[in-house]
Amino acid sequence: MLYNLELTTETVKYQRKELELKALLEITQAINENKTSSVLLNIFKFTCLVHLNIRSLLLYVVDQNVYKQNIAHGIKSPIPEIIPMDKVRDDKTSGELNIEVEEGYSFSELETYLPVYHKDKMLAILFLRKKDDRGELDLDFTQALTNILVVALENKRFARRQLEQERLKKEVEIASNVQRMLFPSNLPQNGKLKAKVTYIPHSTVGGDYYDLIQKSEDEVFFCIADVSGKGMPAALLMSNFQAALRTLLRSSSDLKMIVEQLNYTIFENTGGERFITFFLGHYNYKTRKLKYVNAGHNPPVLCWEGEMRSESLGAGTTILGAFENLPFLEIGERDHLKKFSLHLYTDGLTENFNDKDEEYGDERFEKYVKTNLCVDPDVFHEAFFKELERFSNGVERMDDITLLSLRFA
Repeated sequence: MLYNLELTTETVKYQRKELELKALLEITQAINENKTSSVLLNIFKFTCLVHLNIRSLLLYVVDQNVYKQNIAHGIKSPIPEIIPMDKVRDDKTSGELNIEVEEGYSFSELETYLPVYHKDKMLAILFLRKKDDRGELDLDFTQALTNILVVALENKRFARRQLEQERLKKEVEIASNVQRMLFPSNLPQNGKLKAKVTYIPHSTVGGDYYDLIQKSEDEVFFCIADVSGKGMPAALLMSNFQAALRTLLRSSSDLKMIVEQLNYTIFENTGGERFITFFLGHYNYKTRKLKYVNAGHNPPVLCWEGEMRSESLGAGTTILGAFENLPFLEIGERDHLKKFSLHLYTDGLTENFNDKDEEYGDERFEKYVKTNLCVDPDVFHEAFFKELERFSNGVERMDDITLLSLRFA
């Protein structure tokens, strides 16, 4: 009789080990076949329920700063979907787990827990209740199996992160190339017009845009813009904007029509969710007349070199893309211009701060221009950016900077 009892005990142990081996084989095979996270979780769940002496189980896996519920089976009481990491304290010495949850949640029907650690970080918590109180549950094996699952899930998450980073890197690279193609490859350097630009993007892909289009021997268009947002969406919007602008300029010199059509195009493409600040100028060498529209952009500074004075060009309308129809539109004009300069810039230039949290501002820039009215654009840029660097005193820039200077002789 004693012999039969020992044989039965050995048989039960053998059967349990066989089931554990089968459970281990199923989960490792799924991992080797690179099954998705949801498939791995389902295999783990049914493996525990079928092959191990488990009736109820609840698995939380770390996700950034919270433990997120991944499996919940056989639990009637309400349990939270996520648990903040700072609300969980695992006392390794006493073997007690303390969890702060909102009122109404309970883990009382679960009799034990198994933590999964990597170094000092708890990656997961498995709560369990046995199927048969008389049967045994190999906690060491269950913890090892859970560890295998959680490491596989963590590896998958890391791989997804790597792929996402590669995708973002590629996206930034494409956006950067798109943006470079938008800018004019050469700016005029002749007896009629000398142009100089300094463009300093805050990141790989900025939201600033400038252009200069020589429509005919007597006509030149120039513009500067700043699109809301950054990255690929901003680059694509700006690409579309430039294509629309250049198409319109080929067929017309009517600033009112051009700006209204640009506004409609942006609004139609973005549904009012993105906008562009924009300044468009047009100069006719023969009539010596400057026409312009300022659409919510920083007012460029016009320098009358003969009269040794300067002014800001603010006439125009509101930002483009915010309204289906522009609420107002004024075309600015300046006549009898012979020898003059224009400085167009984006808000990143004037929104530079120093270590005293003082903003450089439009007034400082206008004052600087007044003291440098008849300066060659190259000299102006070199001296101005030294001045801006001194003012910032090492404080990091928060936005793109673009300065486009035009000197008409």
